[in-house]
Amino acid sequence: MNTLPHVVFSRKIDLLDLSKNFTAIFQKNPILIKISTIFVQNNGLSAILPTIVIDNMHREFLIEISTTKLKTTIRLYPLTDPDKTDGVKSSLALLTKYLLVVYPDLKITKSNIFDYIDGVISR
Repeated sequence: MNTLPHVVFSRKIDLLDLSKNFTAIFQKNPILIKISTIFVQNNGLSAILPTIVIDNMHREFLIEISTTKLKTTIRLYPLTDPDKTDGVKSSLALLTKYLLVVYPDLKITKSNIFDYIDGVISR
């Protein structure tokens, strides 16, 4: 799969609101994933979340959340560009699950990591 892993949601998320109430996301098994903070741009239209994944290697990278009037997208921040391992994709799935819990009315409209999201959500 050459395309970047991503998830698109059905509406705009208020990133400033999300950042005020953000709680760290942490998973220990089967892959260690830690997303401990969120940084929102001044314009409130995008945010980055420093992420650590430890599977067979230690990886640190950024996940980006960007919003428009009609949708919100999460993806890997292109400048950090880690290998698209199961752990990296699982970190996006974990963030997806977090957002679906915080915003119960949110719907996924597009994604290329449904297998990972289903795995996280059904646990």
